[in-house]
Amino acid sequence: MSKVRWPRLVLYLFALFALVLSACSNQTEGDAEQDGDNDSTSEEQVEITLGFYSSGSADQKMEELINKFEQAHPNIKVKTQNAPYSQFFQKLDTQIAGGTAPDVWLSDGVFVQKYAERGAAKDLTEWINNDLNKDEYYGLDFNKDADGKYWAVPQGIQIGALFYNKDMFDKAGVDYPDDSWTWDDLKEAGAKLTLDANDNDANASSFDTSTVKQFGLTFFNITEGWMPVLKSYGGGVLGDELKNSIVDSTENKEAMNWIVDGMERGILTDPADLQAFQSPMSPFPSETAAMRIGIYARVLAANETGVNYDVTVLPKGPSGERFSPVIANSWIISESASDVKAQAAWEWIKYWVTEDKVQREWAELGEAVPVKKSVANSDLFLGSGEKPENKQAFLDSFDFAGTLDVNAVWSEWVKVFGDNVNRAFLGETSVDDALEEADQEVQKVLDEFYNNQ
Repeated sequence: MSKVRWPRLVLYLFALFALVLSACSNQTEGDAEQDGDNDSTSEEQVEITLGFYSSGSADQKMEELINKFEQAHPNIKVKTQNAPYSQFFQKLDTQIAGGTAPDVWLSDGVFVQKYAERGAAKDLTEWINNDLNKDEYYGLDFNKDADGKYWAVPQGIQIGALFYNKDMFDKAGVDYPDDSWTWDDLKEAGAKLTLDANDNDANASSFDTSTVKQFGLTFFNITEGWMPVLKSYGGGVLGDELKNSIVDSTENKEAMNWIVDGMERGILTDPADLQAFQSPMSPFPSETAAMRIGIYARVLAANETGVNYDVTVLPKGPSGERFSPVIANSWIISESASDVKAQAAWEWIKYWVTEDKVQREWAELGEAVPVKKSVANSDLFLGSGEKPENKQAFLDSFDFAGTLDVNAVWSEWVKVFGDNVNRAFLGETSVDDALEEADQEVQKVLDEFYNNQ
């Protein structure tokens, strides 16, 4: 696979910016302990820098696991570098441009191919083939490119399911969703669960779409909004090679018409509705929406607020096709790391994914589906006693899971696509015109990158 290198002028400027930005991140050194067995493949003393984005209470557990890794590998010292999500990735891009990236870092799954295609990530194919039994893990193939090369190893999996508020369903006398549901079934149930200020549901002749106080489905962004619908209708954004737009298709028009109809009727939140909330992710945990498309991490907010809910697999499209969005947040080894540091970084990754005790400790945080199948299918995950009861739905969803058409310019094309479809969601343009314009703008983004390789 060809790789696009950072332009020399940009490298120079980013190197200068890195000197300024480095003071903004929180850098701490993990406490190295010299006790424990040495499981490393080398006795040479080596220090590696490990970068990860902060996630609240999980930071302490990450540091604990790093300390345990150092105990098991006394010849490897780990220096940590972390910062809040946006700052972390902003600084990381600067460091990559300046040749000062961490030796290994935790990447949001949607950025893995960006780093791979731009020459920042080390090809891990040989190590994965030699050291890991691929059948034992979820998500490895989500980091594989069209040439069969692996660029990262999952740290935790985010996969989509349908969340539903059991109390709201009970009050409305609506049966809970199950794996037989289509998107039309969801909309039919959602209409009964949508209430205006006078408690009229969306089927009532007196229903007022301007005073909705309870939505049937909260609908937000690419992952937990339009991509699962488009894909299950047989559409999508990019073709198989991820270098051409397929936006202006009959399947996408059918899916978009389903979405827009739900928004016009007040059943689905539109972009204007979400502005009334502190966060676009708030309607479900605040019990202002009866359902949501949600990745696994959304269980944390729902559990914290005490919502009486459960989950099931996402609905089917018109032809019976189902799609669950997946984001495999993953460990990447820097292409610029020395051989010794890269090998030490690989020891960290192996420790993370192969050790049951590590996987179990991380799974107890409840923020992601465990990478190791034996742990994900254990009572620790499935029978923890915490909601949702049907965690099996997340594992079943791997049978029809897919990435979000991620490539080197994922962020860029998502923005232009989103800008155009939001206009249709708000009634500012037709579905046909929105998709036609989005198709042209997405293709322009793709051409500007891939035609200059």
